[in-house]
Amino acid sequence: TWEGIKAAEVLEKEGIHCNLTLLFGMHQAVACAEAGVKLISPFVGRILDWHKKADKRDSYPAPEDPGVVSVTKIYNYYKKHGYKTEVMGASFRNLGEITELAGCDLLTIAPNLLADLQNSNAALPRKLDPAKAASMDIPKTPVDEATFRKMHEADKMAKEKLDEGIQGFSKAIVALEKLLEERYDAMGGKKKVGQAAHDFFKIYDLDGDGAITREEWGGAASVFAALDLDGDGRITPEELGAGLGGAFVLQK
Repeated sequence: TWEGIKAAEVLEKEGIHCNLTLLFGMHQAVACAEAGVKLISPFVGRILDWHKKADKRDSYPAPEDPGVVSVTKIYNYYKKHGYKTEVMGASFRNLGEITELAGCDLLTIAPNLLADLQNSNAALPRKLDPAKAASMDIPKTPVDEATFRKMHEADKMAKEKLDEGIQGFSKAIVALEKLLEERYDAMGGKKKVGQAAHDFFKIYDLDGDGAITREEWGGAASVFAALDLDGDGRITPEELGAGLGGAFVLQK
């Protein structure tokens, strides 16, 4: 949000580095760079998910992947105009997204995709390059608050995904506060240790359907991938229990 970006600007001036996430639009990226934030984390996979649903497509060629296109555009803009803000691509759905962004400042990659990279013998040429970006004809477009809000309203994908992310985080905070209250009341009681895993699952299962999706998780993609044992994009109570260890077996 505009407010979050301005808060990060203050923190950066006080020496507190910030990683701004839930970033889906160019207007957000430009505002972050102008605020001098240390790092942004555009969600490649979540952008792809939205477009697959909106465009009614099962897949895209890697170079045309909407998430890849978005991060590439942001990277080139930053390098063209000398911004110091780093770009860390996140939330990858497949290997093609990663290889198309080779050369990006940072990428956060899930263990299963790292293993795929390690086992691949294919060439991995650099796709993003600051020298190439510097030679591109990319006009500079400053973003003030009015421009930010206008561009955000016009960007359906960014607006929907940001709203969705904020709602998810807000629900998680409310659930966490409720959990802490319950656990505080239970201190000194005889609840089984398994209740901890049950409560933990409830925090993230925002819609109560018995599984945690990537959207509900909202945390590190690598942690989600490690817990999602069958790789179906959903963490079940059993998978979470296995990930937390034998002491945290969920109670039926």
